[in-house]
Amino acid sequence: MEKNLAHIALFAALIAVLGFVPKLDLASGVPITAQSLGVMLCGTVLGARRGTLAVLLFLGLTLAGLPLLAGGRGGIGLLASPTAGYIIGFPLAAFAAGLITSRLQAPVGLAATLGAVIGGIVVLHAVGILGMALVLGKTLPEAALLATPFLIGDSIKAVLAGAITQGIARMRPEALLSRS
Repeated sequence: MEKNLAHIALFAALIAVLGFVPKLDLASGVPITAQSLGVMLCGTVLGARRGTLAVLLFLGLTLAGLPLLAGGRGGIGLLASPTAGYIIGFPLAAFAAGLITSRLQAPVGLAATLGAVIGGIVVLHAVGILGMALVLGKTLPEAALLATPFLIGDSIKAVLAGAITQGIARMRPEALLSRS
């Protein structure tokens, strides 16, 4: 139990630390950040349940007002911003990435990469685009067009998540909770 709590707290902190990587602001109001890599890793390394809990801990602290999102953003007002859908999508993305990584009968690196693509790109952007459409008063195709600049970077992050997860599996297999 204590080990699980430590892992959850550590990965919540990882997402926060990735917020220190400078963000790139886009016209949509949703910045490109490294934090989605942390969300992907929560799922691929910790698994669906623990990964989701780590993201929820991070979001709880952020929505409570701690400036943990890239650019020093925090507070409940984020739920009324163009990033609202992505914020809501973070735990769903971690869950999907963890579920796929743990259940897919494939080598760890491949399973983690596919989990990160489906969770961290497909699921996250589905919810994020819906949120952007609602907040910005756009149609779904218009909001989807606004999200296209994210796809190249998110694809790179998904491959990195797969490689990092595979590295953990090789060096410390007991630390890869998604496959235990």
